[in-house]
Amino acid sequence: MKIKLLLLSFFLISATAWTQNSTYSVNSQKMNQLLKHINDQYLDTVNFDVLVEKGVIEMLKDLDPHSSYISKKEVQQANEPLIGSFDGIGVTFQIIKDTINIMEVIVNGPSEKVGLMAGDKIIRVDTAIAHGKHINNKWVQDHLRGKKGTKVTVAVKRGKNPELLEFTITRDKIPMNSINVYFMADKNTGYIRLERFAQTSIQEFRDALTRLKARGMKNLIFDLRGNGGGYLQAAFEIADEFLGPDKMIVYTDNFRKTGESFMSTKKGDFQKGRLIILVDEGSASASEIVSGAVQDWDRGLVIGRRTFGKGLVQKPIYLADGSQVRLTISKYYTPSGRFIQRPYNDGLDSYLNDLRYRSAHGELLTADSIKFPDSLKYQTAKGRTVFGGGGIMPDIFIPIDTSRNYSLYNEMFRKGIISGFVLDYMDANRERLKLRYATMEDFKNNFEISDQLVQELMAYARSEGIKDTVGFLFSRRAEQFLKDKATELDSIYNSLENLQNSTQFQEMLTEFVTKSFNESVRLRNMSKANDIIKDALRYEIARNLFSYGEARQIFLMTDDGFLKALEVINNDKIFRKFNVEY
Repeated sequence: MKIKLLLLSFFLISATAWTQNSTYSVNSQKMNQLLKHINDQYLDTVNFDVLVEKGVIEMLKDLDPHSSYISKKEVQQANEPLIGSFDGIGVTFQIIKDTINIMEVIVNGPSEKVGLMAGDKIIRVDTAIAHGKHINNKWVQDHLRGKKGTKVTVAVKRGKNPELLEFTITRDKIPMNSINVYFMADKNTGYIRLERFAQTSIQEFRDALTRLKARGMKNLIFDLRGNGGGYLQAAFEIADEFLGPDKMIVYTDNFRKTGESFMSTKKGDFQKGRLIILVDEGSASASEIVSGAVQDWDRGLVIGRRTFGKGLVQKPIYLADGSQVRLTISKYYTPSGRFIQRPYNDGLDSYLNDLRYRSAHGELLTADSIKFPDSLKYQTAKGRTVFGGGGIMPDIFIPIDTSRNYSLYNEMFRKGIISGFVLDYMDANRERLKLRYATMEDFKNNFEISDQLVQELMAYARSEGIKDTVGFLFSRRAEQFLKDKATELDSIYNSLENLQNSTQFQEMLTEFVTKSFNESVRLRNMSKANDIIKDALRYEIARNLFSYGEARQIFLMTDDGFLKALEVINNDKIFRKFNVEY
């Protein structure tokens, strides 16, 4: 019986493959014929580069949401975050008031070697004016990046010095670290944030583990929030650090049956110790492989919100002109057999709007709004129920923090108000602060934002056109009023005569608009706003004094997910409740 089933399976796969091969051959000829006839007979000249590129893009849209085309010009830039380096001068920057402000100088990079400092403003690059309306991120990259070994001269304004300082910088390889933040969260617990899965990620991860262990780390919070994935090989290697030998990490499959299995080895550097992985709706692909393997093997706890739901594997394929297609070649499955790709049958637009759908249905605020059918139930190694079909559902749910989403702070952030204010503040106070706060630990434990500094910031914001009130858009409020009160209005004003003789409509509208306007003002200036602005000021000052990675600790001190993870990782009862190894 088994032999008959195997033969039947073989013939079905062979028949499917033959059908696909025969239709491919016919349609390949069809495309070539069309292009030839356009070339030979079309009434005008044709740019085949543009024509074929558009055709490729539209064709890939009909396959799945993650097969994609990258033009030759964009290939190198698209690969930089994965390869982990680029050629440049070694600074991070922010454009504020049409001026390039250096936010961080990379340690041991070309700019540090010649003496550039955080807070410097780039005024000229070689002979080109580097400030004004024409300055954007692309302009900066085009002028400051370049081949290793080439030179660029920049003129910068430093502090209140009226004279420009000139530096000639020899470009070099600049690492793009996938781990910028790691530290001891308490005497036993380390924290590591991985921003992407790149070629260098496994070595960076091992280096961070080694340094944290040397400082007494026994437990680990591994933050994959917002990590959209990258190299799958990096995901296998990092998951391997957590698991014992000979355990399935992930397996792939497709209709050709050319999938692979990836097993753990004996060499994991963190196979023992409590482990928590933080995830959210921005955690995808490789992040889901790692968190899925840890969850399925009951090796650690996953905390946060349901992940993105990308269970498709892409392979980069280079085309004749140097462009690239990232083609989906397989589905991947977690060790328990979960396929975590969310459905995409309703089209690309629906797929891309899924996060908006989750938000509208309350999923980001409460786990109770998430319903999984019984058909998607799976079991972990120790028998806990987990679900497939649309991301990794965490063991412990953390609702999104909406308290930071108030309009005054968001407008100040978008317009660079806080960054601009802090740059001026640092010009006057940098040396004093460096002497007083020698390390990030000193700063984190002792630096406070005074109410006076907040008042100075708000005065600066007002001088830059920020208003601590809200615009009154009558048409939008009236539209909402009619939508909310439609049934009530229809019952009262079922004739023109009723409407003409009544003042109730005007009273209802006035009450609604007044109430909604007051609510808008409340949200813009709510009581927590002052604390949020203080946190943002502390972060920007820390980033100027130390580095982005170190300064990130400021936000984590008020981050709900991080604080919950720190609470849970020190709680024996919770780990026993979930029957998780450590």
